[in-house]
Amino acid sequence: MRFVTYRDGGEQGLAVLHEGCYHGLLSTFDEYPGDLVALLGAGGNALSDAATKLRRGNRIDLSSVEVLPPIGEPRKIICIGLNYVDHSKESGFEPPKYPTVFARFASSLIGHGADMIVPRVSRDLDYEGELAAIIGVGGRDILEADALAHVAGYAIFNDGSIRDFQHKTPQWTVGKNFDGTGAFGPEFVTADELPPGAKGLMLQTRLNGKVVQRASTDEMIFSVANLVCILSEAMTLEPGDVIVTGTPAGIGAARKPPLYMRDGDVCEVEIEKLGILENPVRRSSEVSAQPSPATCT
Repeated sequence: MRFVTYRDGGEQGLAVLHEGCYHGLLSTFDEYPGDLVALLGAGGNALSDAATKLRRGNRIDLSSVEVLPPIGEPRKIICIGLNYVDHSKESGFEPPKYPTVFARFASSLIGHGADMIVPRVSRDLDYEGELAAIIGVGGRDILEADALAHVAGYAIFNDGSIRDFQHKTPQWTVGKNFDGTGAFGPEFVTADELPPGAKGLMLQTRLNGKVVQRASTDEMIFSVANLVCILSEAMTLEPGDVIVTGTPAGIGAARKPPLYMRDGDVCEVEIEKLGILENPVRRSSEVSAQPSPATCT
């Protein structure tokens, strides 16, 4: 099953792909089954029952609605850094023996087709095409052998990174959480439509049509099952939590000269069997009342 979260006329809706077309219902409709977080939390047959209701809904033209992140308000967005050997090396690190974990916040998320924002205070917006795994069944201390049973599905992520802010401190959090930098979607694809653990899928990132990243998800150092097991040693995973599994080599910051995204660019992340996440890039026009970064203390 393939679901899309969208907004039309100010109302949120959920659609399912059926016979080549999307059919959906807005949250104001009596038959609306709930958003994906609620459906994942309900468990059992909630997703398939929702799909049955949505197939009876209106036909949705995605070009005429606002496509939202599939999971709009995850309790946790857990990102993994340096999860491909070549990317670790291009970034100046040895491949890690334990996952490099950092957090992204829901306030940074945007959907397919929305502008990725180059902020007022920087010009160093970098692309990072990634596979995202969405938790369906929560748990703690999950065995690796059982881990994939806890993953409901997958989506595409572009972990847009403000590199100069990312490297101001040893912690990457600020550079990974600027508003309008975390592109996510367009579809939530249930795990049964993909190989176990989404293994062997080709990932490509294209900037203005040119391929800048290309790798197979087989090349991840820590697989989806590894990550679910390891992360659940530390924290309880909950339905709707998102694990962003890391980016391959080819980032703009590692190039000479660096290749950062600029106003007017278009960035696409394509993952085999998951589709294409496309976002235009726009320079922020905001004027802040705050003092310049040089004078902030």
